[in-house]
Amino acid sequence: MNATAMNTATVRTTAVVPTEVDNRVAYLGFGFGYVFGHGAAWLSKAGIAALPSWLPITLLATGILVGTGFAMTASLRAQKTASPARRRAEKLVGTAWVTGFVALGLAITGLSNAFDAPDLQTVLWPAGSAIVVGMIYIAEGAVRGISLHYNLGTWLALVGAATLLLPQTTFFGALALLGGGAYLVASALEGRRVAA
Repeated sequence: MNATAMNTATVRTTAVVPTEVDNRVAYLGFGFGYVFGHGAAWLSKAGIAALPSWLPITLLATGILVGTGFAMTASLRAQKTASPARRRAEKLVGTAWVTGFVALGLAITGLSNAFDAPDLQTVLWPAGSAIVVGMIYIAEGAVRGISLHYNLGTWLALVGAATLLLPQTTFFGALALLGGGAYLVASALEGRRVAA
């Protein structure tokens, strides 16, 4: 009877903590945006397919909006039962999204104007966004103690920076494959993490 009681106690202590953030659907949304949005941009820029100019950005924006909505929902749900210190940390990391993208916008606008090269925005926004998102994921992973989120952030930041070394014809393909692929792998691993 004591063994049964111990097994029950063990099962109860390994259940998912209510403050746990489950990013599976958010990762799928972002993965969709990367694979289909950047993938469509790659097909168009490489001359493989004649696509309407609005299609890549529409696919990317759809994935980003879905991913953002689910990520915010998961984070807010987890904060309901979190300690005050955890809620404060989440709010501080949350403001980094605004700070990061405002700073990125200013930097890209400044560089484009300084070099009189508005076409720079075509590569700086996608690559810069991957870098900013990656850095924020690193912070979120550290605050939440989720190494998967931290590692995904590290990968996205490095991929975003490395793609700037590529010609424009392969730039979007690399973002689609390496960035989108990372989100899809992370979604599968997130299911295992949450179930453990």
